[in-house]
Amino acid sequence: MLQAAGEAGSTNILQMIWPFVLMFAVFYFLLIRPQQKKQKQRTSMLGQLKKGDKISTIGGLHGTVVELSDDTVVLRVNDTTKMTFERSAINNIINSAPAAVDLEK
Repeated sequence: MLQAAGEAGSTNILQMIWPFVLMFAVFYFLLIRPQQKKQKQRTSMLGQLKKGDKISTIGGLHGTVVELSDDTVVLRVNDTTKMTFERSAINNIINSAPAAVDLEK
């Protein structure tokens, strides 16, 4: 009789835990995983910045990359104006500058 009560108690616990496991799996695949993928793409995009790229910032400013450092970017907005931004303020690359060609051949 006690063994039957113990088995019923363990199945009852499994029935209570199962919805939480299912809910975590749904949250992981719908929220956490896509956010991690998006963050990885953004980090890759910021790592590929180079001089001459035309970019837009989070605030909507458009410019061309003139100088790069580890955490800052200097943008040329027009012929005479240069502005310094944090690298994390870059929203996207509009036009990528052509890669430098090795002419030593």
